Parts: sequence; C-alpha cells; structure tokens
Amino acid sequence: MRKIRGKDTLPERTVRSLLHRMGYRFRLHREDLPGTPDMVLPKYRAVVFIHGCYWHRHEACRRGQSTPSDNRVFWTDKFQKNVDRDRRTEEALSTLGWRVIVVWECEIRRTGLDALAARLRRELDGK
Repeated sequence: MRKIRGKDTLPERTVRSLLHRMGYRFRLHREDLPGTPDMVLPKYRAVVFIHGCYWHRHEACRRGQSTPSDNRVFWTDKFQKNVDRDRRTEEALSTLGWRVIVVWECEIRRTGLDALAARLRRELDGK
C-alpha cells in the first residue's frame, strides 16, 4: 500500500485543471481543515474531495463493491474506517460552515468533463 498515492493523483490533477480553466482559484491540501481537503475554494466557502471509488467505497460503482478475498476481515474493517472517517470529516466541515463537494473517480471517466464542469459550477455558484 506504500505505492498508493494520497496527493496529486490523476483524477485530482484532472479536476484541478478543470476548475482552473473554469476560472476558479483554490488552495491545495489545507491541513488546518478537517480531513485535509484536496482543494479549498475560500471565496466560495467550499471544499472538494476527490474520492477513489475502491478506497472510499462508492456505492454506485462496481469498483466500490469489490473486496479482496485474502484477509477479508482486515479489508472490510479498513474500508469501513475510511467511510466512517469521510462521514466525520464531512460533518465537521459542514459544522464549520464549509460546503463539501465529493467528486468520485468514476464520475470523471463516466460522465465526462463537460458534465462534471456543469455540476461543479452549479454547486459552487448555486446556479
């Protein structure tokens, strides 16, 4: 698991590039916020998390449903802890007045960048 990247993944770089082209400016990985969001847009009081479907157990994706057959108890526990941590982080940020936007890895591939751009603009601008 040492080779699993936590920052600067391809999906994260793709969304960063998209937001930048759309004219949004943001900060990366602010450690003073709960969960160290991937992107923070202070002007909009919004944070963006890019979640990998496998690691964060995306229910609407088949990748989020697979579990390794070896050491199944360990993996089930690990995935549940990830989901619980995501929920706690989202609640903490909401309590602090931040809007939380989650972009799933499969959403980038499946819906395409135009649809993702429209969703991000809607969520950030409220339009």
